Amino acid sequence: MENIVAKKLESLEKLQKVDSKIDDIKKIRGALPEEVRDLEDEIAGLETRIGKFHNDLEDLEAGIEEKKQGIKNSELLIKKYEEQQMNVRNNREYDAITKEMELQALEIQVSEKRIKEAYVKIEAKKEEIEAAKAVLEEKNVELAAKKEELDTLIAESEADEVKLEKERKRATKGIDERILNAYERLRGNAKNGLAVVAVQRHACGGCFNIVPPQRQADIKERKKIIVCEHCGRILSRVEDVIEPEKPKRTERRKKAVKK
Repeated sequence: MENIVAKKLESLEKLQKVDSKIDDIKKIRGALPEEVRDLEDEIAGLETRIGKFHNDLEDLEAGIEEKKQGIKNSELLIKKYEEQQMNVRNNREYDAITKEMELQALEIQVSEKRIKEAYVKIEAKKEEIEAAKAVLEEKNVELAAKKEELDTLIAESEADEVKLEKERKRATKGIDERILNAYERLRGNAKNGLAVVAVQRHACGGCFNIVPPQRQADIKERKKIIVCEHCGRILSRVEDVIEPEKPKRTERRKKAVKK
């Protein structure tokens, strides 16, 4: 049982070392991967926005055509009503036709107003499209530059990453799925990515809280996997602190005499 636990702890330590090296490689890339993703999302959003602007233009132009056709229909009706006015039998019919002509004239005025408003909106929409296209072009140039920089960094570390991934696979083989899942969860929650740490100077190597002597003794025995009571990290070993040797009494006396 002791050997099994010790081997698991050794595998966890190896896995942590490999993951820390992978983290170091990713740190070199800095925020570039996130910046590239953000730019790609921004560009996709701009393209969607420009597409919507074009759809709005089409709707406005279709609306103008509809209003123009409505004006033509109203003009035809007015002509028809003018002819009918010539053949009315009484004032009542004349007034009714006049009212219809006035309504059609009003309809024409409203349609012409709507057409003018639509043309103003079209000009404004075209300006928005040009502005969005200019921003899109800038973002595409920026994305190309950042991608090139990121590709260079990835190429430089690609061989090391492949090697480390192989080492990682070997390390995970000796770890139970349950423990591995807990390890991954701990790494995800830790800012520095450390899930397995040693006890250094009587404190947890992750959160630096003091580990009681009895708990340190249990860790040294390696009979079971022990976690930090404060941060939950796996405590794999205890690194003994070597105290500096105190000078003997005779040596202290000699130094005192010299002074």
